[in-house]
Amino acid sequence: MLNTRFSVSLIVIGWLCLSASLCAQPLSFMAPKERPQLEASKPWPENQFLVLAYHDVEDDAADQRYLSVRTSALNEQISWLLHNGYHAISVQDILDAHEGKKALPPKAVLLSFDDGYSSFYTRVWPLLQAWNVPALWAPVGSWVDTAANQNVNFGGLMTPRDRFATWDMVRELSQSPLIEIGSHTWASHYGIPANPQGSREPAIANRFFDKATGHYETDEQFNQRIAADVRKVTDKITRVTGKAPRAWVWPYGAANGTSLAIAQKQGYQLAFTLEDGLGNVRDLGNIPRLLIAGNPSIKAFANTVTRVQEFDPVRVMHVDLDYVYDPDPAQQTKNINKLVQRVYDMKISHVFLQAFSDPRGDGRIGALYFPNRRLPVRADLFNFVAWQLQTRAGVKVFAWMPVLSFDLDPSLPRVQRRDRQTGELTVATEPYIRLSPWDPQVRQQVTEIYEDLARYASFNGILFHDDAVLTDVDDAGQDTTRQKSQLLIGFTRTLSQAVKNIRGPQIKTARNMFALPILQPESEAWFAQNLDDFLSAYDWTVPMAMPLMESVPAEESNAWLTRLVKAVAVRPGALNKTIFELQARDWAQKPQRAVADERLVEWMQVLQLNGIKNYGYYPDDFINNQPDMSRIRPEFSSYWYPDND
Repeated sequence: MLNTRFSVSLIVIGWLCLSASLCAQPLSFMAPKERPQLEASKPWPENQFLVLAYHDVEDDAADQRYLSVRTSALNEQISWLLHNGYHAISVQDILDAHEGKKALPPKAVLLSFDDGYSSFYTRVWPLLQAWNVPALWAPVGSWVDTAANQNVNFGGLMTPRDRFATWDMVRELSQSPLIEIGSHTWASHYGIPANPQGSREPAIANRFFDKATGHYETDEQFNQRIAADVRKVTDKITRVTGKAPRAWVWPYGAANGTSLAIAQKQGYQLAFTLEDGLGNVRDLGNIPRLLIAGNPSIKAFANTVTRVQEFDPVRVMHVDLDYVYDPDPAQQTKNINKLVQRVYDMKISHVFLQAFSDPRGDGRIGALYFPNRRLPVRADLFNFVAWQLQTRAGVKVFAWMPVLSFDLDPSLPRVQRRDRQTGELTVATEPYIRLSPWDPQVRQQVTEIYEDLARYASFNGILFHDDAVLTDVDDAGQDTTRQKSQLLIGFTRTLSQAVKNIRGPQIKTARNMFALPILQPESEAWFAQNLDDFLSAYDWTVPMAMPLMESVPAEESNAWLTRLVKAVAVRPGALNKTIFELQARDWAQKPQRAVADERLVEWMQVLQLNGIKNYGYYPDDFINNQPDMSRIRPEFSSYWYPDND
C-alpha cells in the first residue's frame, strides 16, 4: 500500500517514466572480494556458543516420529566435534561466562536432549561419560510421570512407556556433574486451537480460542495456565533432584514473552528455542539451537554445523492480506490455499504479510486483521494465514504494520505541516494522514494495538510500514531533523519491545526506508530517516529499491539500483542487514500496471551481480500470477536449483 503521491514530489520533480523499453543496459558488478565474506572464515565470536538439539537415540532404525538419531551416529558426531576444534561446555560454563567469571572457549558447543527419553539413560549417558562431554537433559514432566502400566500420550501418538525415562533415572543422572536437568514443561507439549479457524499452535506460547464461546483466553486465564504448568514441573524436578532447574526448553522451540517472564520469576536463568544462529552469554533468555533430526550422515552433520553462523539468502514476497480476504468464506479459503501453494512453489524464505486493512489504498488504516482494543476487526484472519504460511509453506512471516497512519479517534492530534509560503499550519496529508508521535495518548494507543497483535497471532517478526516519516515542515518547531529521526526510531523500538514482551525476545524487526536518504543523506530532513540509524536499530533495513516509483527512467533503472547498493555497501556489514525491496507494480502509470516480468528479472540480476543475497518485491498478486512465477523463480528462489525441486 505505497502512497505514490509522496515518493518524489516532496523533494524533486523528476520526469515520468515514458518508456517501458527493456533494451539492455550496461551492467556493473561488485568484485567478490568486496562482497560479504563467510562468517566461518572469521574468528569465532567471543563468548558465543553453539547448542545442538537432540531428541531420541536408537541403536537401529531412527524413528523420525521422535526425531531420532542412531547411537552410532551420535558417537560419530561427538567425535567429529571434538576432533575439529569444538569445545564441549556445560550450562554452568554459560552462566559463569554470563556473570563474567570466565570466558567461553572458542567454538564452544552444548549438547541438549529434549522430551525425556529413556535412551538418554541407556545410550547417551554412556557416550557422554566416555567422551567426558556435558549435556542438558530436559524432560516433559507428565511423560516421565506416566504410570508404568500405561502408554505415554506423545502428542496424540500413544507410545510404549519404556521409551520414556523414569524419575529414578532423572534422580541418578542429576547427581553427575556432566548432566544438567532442565524443564520442557509439565504437560504443555501439544497444540491448542489458537484462532477461529482451528489452527493448533503450541500451547505454551499461544492463547486458547474457545469455539463454543467465540472468545480467546484472557490474560489472567493464560497467565494462570502457564504459571501452574511451570510451577508443577519445577517443583517435581526440585523434589526429585534436590536442585531447582535453571534451564527452560520451549516445546517446538516456540517461545513466548509472557511465559518466559513467568518462568524467570520461578527461577529459570536460561531459555532455549530452535531459532537460527549462535547463543550469546549476554542474552540467556533467547538461546538458539540447531535441531539435529533425520539421522544425518557425518558429512551432512559437519556441513550443517560449520554453516550455523552463515547468513542464508533472504527472499521475500510482500503480500496484501486485502487480496486474500473475501466476504465469501469459500472464496477466501481458495485464496488462502492459492497463496500458500504459490509461496511454497516459489521456494523462498520470508513473507511480509499485511496485518491491517487498507482496501481503498489511501493509507488510512481503519480496520485490522486481528482482535484489538482500538479499531474494528475486518476479519480475524492474520494469525490463521501466518500459521498456514509458516507450517505449510515453510517460511518466516513478518507482520507488516503501520506506525502512524492508524485512523484512530479524531480527537487525537495529527501531524501538522507548515506551508512554506504562508506559514499556515494544516494537517499533513502526504504521504499519509499521520498521528502525532509526540502525543502520549497516541503512543499509548498504538502500543496497545501492537500488544494485541502479539497476543493473538504467531509470527516471526515485524515490518514497520513506510508511514513513519516526518519532513522538515512537519510540526515545525517541535524538533530538529536529527531529533525527529531519533523520535521515530525510539517509538518503533518501544513498539518492538511491547511485542517482544508478549510474543517473545526471538521476534525480529525490519523497517521500510525510502531510497533518497540513502543516495542523498542530506535528504534526511525530508524523511527523518537515516541509514546508519536504521542499521543500528533494526535487525533488517528494507530500502524501497523502486526506481519507477522514484521517477527514474526505465533505461536508467539498472544504474540507479547499482548506486543504491553501493551506497549501502560502503558500510561494513550493512549488506547482511539489508533487504532490497523491488517494485512489481508501476504506480506512476495511469492506470497502474504490472512491471514487466523481464524488467523485474533484470533488476534481480543487477542485485545479484552486485553481491546482494537479500531481496524481495512488492506487491505479489498471487491471484493473477503476477509476477509470473515461472519467469522470476530462477532469479528469486533461495534454492540452488528451484526448477528441479
